[in-house]
Amino acid sequence: MVRRLVPLVVAVGAVAWLTVTLAGASFPHAMATTTTSSVPIPPTTTTTSVPTPSTTTTTTTVPVTMTTTGEGALPQTGTYPSSASPQFQAAMGDLFNAVAHGTPQLATAAFFPEAAYVQLKSIPGAASDWQNRLLAEYDHDLAAATAELGAEAASATQVSVQVPMEYAHWVPVGVCENSVGYFEVANTRVVYSIGGAIRSFGIASLISWRGEWYVVHLGAILRSGSGGIVLDPQTGPGTSAPSTTC
Repeated sequence: MVRRLVPLVVAVGAVAWLTVTLAGASFPHAMATTTTSSVPIPPTTTTTSVPTPSTTTTTTTVPVTMTTTGEGALPQTGTYPSSASPQFQAAMGDLFNAVAHGTPQLATAAFFPEAAYVQLKSIPGAASDWQNRLLAEYDHDLAAATAELGAEAASATQVSVQVPMEYAHWVPVGVCENSVGYFEVANTRVVYSIGGAIRSFGIASLISWRGEWYVVHLGAILRSGSGGIVLDPQTGPGTSAPSTTC
């Protein structure tokens, strides 16, 4: 998914309502369903404390594999995603464990489903693009994040995931060769503790499917070459810069 970064300024504290009219018609904030819902957009950054699932001591690196069943095979909805949902919290805990233990297969649930991507993109070979570009980049970025944590990676613990919901926005049909709309938010921060210090790195882009956030780009959206990227690693929690894609 090729995206262009464009600055976005959003008034913090404002409350916006997206009215989603869903009947196959094309509206700025609508998906093709048979229901109508009003979606509030929270104006402030959400910091989600993520419970750490049980970990594994293996350090075997295997390719990330995904299935084409489940939620991704169902139609999109206009439901506004929450960073506080149990599914998202569990997925972020799994993603961090994948980074800390060098086991990318643990992060599968956090990644945007293949079946949803095939519905989303109006391009030939969407499944191949998902497998050979998006998924490959995700795998490389997970490995790069593991290297960033260093020798003490296995002792790292996740503190929180800071999703800047004030920057969340609707990406309509027709933008970036999309045949289905979705919500997107950039520059989420993963905050963790390691060696007695607080550190963090970013998630380049989360997008929604049926009211849940998924990682679609971990280290970067636009890349100048192959290999993994760690987005803005910082000592401390870091800051989510305002930005938008597509």
